[in-house]
Amino acid sequence: MAANSSCGTYELSAGGAFLYLGLEREDHMLISDVLRTKGHEVTTVVQTEIVASVVQLLAERHIGAVVVQDQWYKIVGIFSERDLIRALARGGNAVLGREVAEFMTSPVITCAGSDRIEMVLTRMTMNRVRHLPVLESGSLVGIVSIGDLVHHRLDEKQLEAGVLLDMSRLRR
Repeated sequence: MAANSSCGTYELSAGGAFLYLGLEREDHMLISDVLRTKGHEVTTVVQTEIVASVVQLLAERHIGAVVVQDQWYKIVGIFSERDLIRALARGGNAVLGREVAEFMTSPVITCAGSDRIEMVLTRMTMNRVRHLPVLESGSLVGIVSIGDLVHHRLDEKQLEAGVLLDMSRLRR
């Protein structure tokens, strides 16, 4: 019997032993595993974009953040729901007509596909951010949210529990 996950395959033999092919431990789950499941799409805006249009984009795409780039496509910030709330608290509705560069979070904290999920969760918690762009060789290849990482870990735990349950049934 085999069970697949985004990180490997569990196989149960008739004798009840199992072999985990792929990643051996939870702390070896990588950001690239999350992107393989979630996809690599990233919504970006230029730093001169007006806040109101960025808010509309967040709502239309059901996302919590956009990566902000300059005219040369270099990442210069990230604009999230939190940034919007802070901006509205400081400047009221008038901020909706201003450029997103005034309110984005900068510098941007990033991660790589080869980073471990556990490490990235710690980085997010320590820096009090919910979204991290994923860079490979300086290029933007994805974005992960704290929700994406928690969801991935829960899926892995659910798979492990299912495998252990199947093993216990085989031993009867």
